[in-house]
Amino acid sequence: MSLRIVDVTDAGSFALLPPCADPGFDHRSCDYWEDADRGSRAARSSWLEPAPPEPTPRAPSSLATNPFAPKADAEPVFNPFAVPADGTMDNPFAPRRDSPSRGGQPGPRKLGLLVRGMAVFGSYAKVALDGDDAVAYAQFGPLSAYPRALHLRELYPQLPTAPLPAVITCIATTKAARRRGYARDLVEEVCRDLGRRGFAAVEAYPAAGADPEATSAASIPFWERCGFHIAVADERFPVVRRELD
Repeated sequence: MSLRIVDVTDAGSFALLPPCADPGFDHRSCDYWEDADRGSRAARSSWLEPAPPEPTPRAPSSLATNPFAPKADAEPVFNPFAVPADGTMDNPFAPRRDSPSRGGQPGPRKLGLLVRGMAVFGSYAKVALDGDDAVAYAQFGPLSAYPRALHLRELYPQLPTAPLPAVITCIATTKAARRRGYARDLVEEVCRDLGRRGFAAVEAYPAAGADPEATSAASIPFWERCGFHIAVADERFPVVRRELD
């Protein structure tokens, strides 16, 4: 086995993400952890397609025009105090920079979510390659990136709150690559990386009783083999945790 691990940082590395073992799911489009209210663990193919540019709104011709307003086809006036829709804000006194998630071009929504905080945190996902074959995928990051994880932790006041852990929200291998140690090796690399980034612990939230091929959160025995311990032994929403060196 010659395993190579690649960080997902752009459209090229995003294209390496392998399919889930269960074709009814797709971790490239799963928004379950990113959206605390509307998230779904089912496939959402629209998240893999570039979003079309929104048309420029124009005032109806029947309305009187404001002679002091800019023309509809003119460049909008830059407001240094307005926060863009993606939540990032450029320094108005520095040269404008393209978003690292899109490189100035529209792209899949999932890609935008994965790299939205890359300039501050670093990558949020890794792909394991055996030769040229993508065999495993992991998604992770700070709690602030995953509202669903924050809500889940609120159920358990016994969990440490300082310092807050990083989280691994997804670990999955392809159907052909199962039981060959790829996922465990990938988790080890993620933990090493998170330790280098300054995190003292990492948590994961396995799906209790789920079909191994129909979940991206793995099982408790898998996490225990990766050095995690059971922090909350809940029958529905368990929590596993590992302290990082």
